[in-house]
Amino acid sequence: MPAVISAVKKGSIADDLGLKQGDQIISVDKKLLRDFFDYREFVFSEEFELHILHADGSEELIEIEKDFDEDLGISFESAVFDKIMPCTNRCVFCFVDQQPDGLRQSLYIKDDDYRLSYLHGTYITLTNLKKSDRERIEKYRPGPLYVSVHTTNPDLRKKMLNNPKAGDILKELNWLNSLEIPIHAQIVLCPGYNDEQELTDTLNELGKLKSNILSIAVVPVGLTKYRSGNDLKRVCKQKAGTVISQIEKFNTKMKMELAFASDEFYILAEKDFPKYGSYKGFPQLDDGVGTCRLLENDFKKNKKKLPESLKKPKNITIATGQIAINALKPVTDELNKIKNLKLSLIPIKSNFWGNDITVSGLVTGEDLIKTLLNEHVETLVIPSVMLKNRSDEFLDGYTVSDIKKALNCTVKVIQDYYSTKELIEFIKS
Repeated sequence: MPAVISAVKKGSIADDLGLKQGDQIISVDKKLLRDFFDYREFVFSEEFELHILHADGSEELIEIEKDFDEDLGISFESAVFDKIMPCTNRCVFCFVDQQPDGLRQSLYIKDDDYRLSYLHGTYITLTNLKKSDRERIEKYRPGPLYVSVHTTNPDLRKKMLNNPKAGDILKELNWLNSLEIPIHAQIVLCPGYNDEQELTDTLNELGKLKSNILSIAVVPVGLTKYRSGNDLKRVCKQKAGTVISQIEKFNTKMKMELAFASDEFYILAEKDFPKYGSYKGFPQLDDGVGTCRLLENDFKKNKKKLPESLKKPKNITIATGQIAINALKPVTDELNKIKNLKLSLIPIKSNFWGNDITVSGLVTGEDLIKTLLNEHVETLVIPSVMLKNRSDEFLDGYTVSDIKKALNCTVKVIQDYYSTKELIEFIKS
């Protein structure tokens, strides 16, 4: 993707130069830009030349003089301007390989790009780095990085990633440690592969690098109905409880909260979520670690803002993935004490992916409609995580407009789905 401008800060140098959304930076001092790292390096100087391709097709060379550390005020559509580094693994648990045909093309892209890991928090395996990539990492030292470890057993990691080059993860982690690049580690727990003693061994090995590892997230493998073969098993109640115990013992040994089980483990094991302070700033929310506790705690803070009664009756339906019900039910029970408010909380069953997929981020428009078609829905509330980033499109191509039309209702998208403030303000409006 080229260096296409997505926004220009008002009053900035770029704004004064007349740069607009949709314009493209071709080069800086005749040097092509590979990514945001190049851009940041090239423009943080006092004099340089921009080659601009405007959205209308015209081109312009602009001479710029500025203070060394003065920013141009530009945001880009993507932080990567050349090709995204692809994944070279064939992981036994890969979710991309468990999708049906016919979805939007971007869902089949397997990225394994350290630049996206640094800038957007995506997970990388460190198995596809070329010499030039390593040199740039050593030069820019981007951190933290999010690394998919899964296991520190070399032979097992080769097997799980289906890649003969995947075994030296401890060597890679020690290399990042030598560069003082901190990491957040991820372990996708696959029963029969990296559980039991293998999990304990992996945690212990990572614990030796605790000065450089900010957190370790353990998440259960996700299996869809499209997966071929039966070599992987879902995490059961007993296994979930065992994993939680292993993590607790490890953290006690480390004398710190370093490893975290995702919320799904606690729900499967029917155990209470850890206390708010145990999550140490919630470093791995996107992996489902602590989202339920964060939501519950946030509601306690905002609860005092609730009115006793609404001026006019409101009938609101909240749709969510099945896993979020555990956190949202106490919230909706409290909200339903408000006079003139009727709030229904409805979990969306995943017919599209299969019953084992329970997260809100994988709810499809088709399943949303099927679940709610026979319900009385006046106003539907959904979290933005159900939609493609900065769009109104679901994973299966359905849009918010399609939902409105099919259910004959209004739709409110909650942008901050880790907070209840937005929902409360919407109820009061």
